[in-house]
Amino acid sequence: MSTLKDRLTADMRAALKARDELTTSTLRMALAAVGNAEVAGKEKRELSDDEVLAVLTKEAKKRREAATAFADAGRAEQAGKETAEGEVLERYLPKQLSDSELAELVSGALAAGGFTGKAQMGPAMKAAQAAVAGRAEGGRVAAEVRRQLGL
Repeated sequence: MSTLKDRLTADMRAALKARDELTTSTLRMALAAVGNAEVAGKEKRELSDDEVLAVLTKEAKKRREAATAFADAGRAEQAGKETAEGEVLERYLPKQLSDSELAELVSGALAAGGFTGKAQMGPAMKAAQAAVAGRAEGGRVAAEVRRQLGL
């Protein structure tokens, strides 16, 4: 079993014993998403830490988007709950890059690959995503690549 999944399970049990309902429900949801990812495909398999991290990143993004949608609809209580769940998941994600760190990594990746124009957006994104390694959302990375390519 992956160590990140073990940590999630242990933290969920600790939250359950401490009667921390928010953390317990959030980690249960995260572990269910990990379980669904494990059984997706032709046969069940254990996920690596990187794959578990990808699932958690996806879940955290869902929470942010839901919180925004609820806030825009005037449902502050539900938006607050989604934000709180996102904060619980953030504990397990790597620290996000600042805008200046992101710009520096993207410029390095673009210079290394010699990417210059709109036609090279796909390969440039692939190189930038590899350099960032999950420490920034895809939308932020894409916006920075577009900015640096002059699109």
